[in-house]
Amino acid sequence: MNYLLQEAVKITGFPLNSQQQKAFEIYESELLTWNEKFNLTAIRDAEGIRIKHFLDSLSCLTVMKNLRNERVIDIGTGAGFPGIPLKIACPGIKLTLVESVGKKAGFCKHMVEILQLENVEVLSLRAEEVGRLPNHRAQYDWAAARAVAALPILSEYLIPLLKVGGSMLAQKGESAHAEAQTSENALKLLGGRLEHITKVILPGVVEERYLIVIKKVAATAATYPRTVGIPAKKPL
Repeated sequence: MNYLLQEAVKITGFPLNSQQQKAFEIYESELLTWNEKFNLTAIRDAEGIRIKHFLDSLSCLTVMKNLRNERVIDIGTGAGFPGIPLKIACPGIKLTLVESVGKKAGFCKHMVEILQLENVEVLSLRAEEVGRLPNHRAQYDWAAARAVAALPILSEYLIPLLKVGGSMLAQKGESAHAEAQTSENALKLLGGRLEHITKVILPGVVEERYLIVIKKVAATAATYPRTVGIPAKKPL
């Protein structure tokens, strides 16, 4: 775990205190235990969890910078990534985790309780449903997602949740630049603008990783997001 913490400092630029370190140790232990009963994640070894889940999640801070009391929503969070590691590292944020699979949402609730994380809400809903709820639509400073859908689809899930001036963060692999190109029409319709694509290097990981940041520059039409399943069937 010390190696992870040293690498986290290199990537994010700030150290984790003993309480935060302990939280990651508990998170790792619980994830390993739950994975024996439920198929929460494909990664089932401690080193893989530390690098491909924890460090990968913390790498978001290279573009999110100094998170303090912002509202952050994580769509399709699975077992809590990147949302819970971001909350551990930046305890002041107000976090919403969205996961439609019940057992995964249940694990997230368990981690929120066991780590005593404040100002965290877990919703077992689809992204399209959350985007139409008045207390979530156009309420967030950051909307993040990792490996959920192609960027045109993901944009329709995330951008309606943002305040004008807020930012969407998509964690992507080698297809990042190609997906950004195919998203031009979707961004125009949804009120988004591509800001930048930042490369991330994780220790021992050969696959390319990128952070795509999209700024919300105009209000999203009430038409979006469309009803459940439509964004994936008919991408903008």
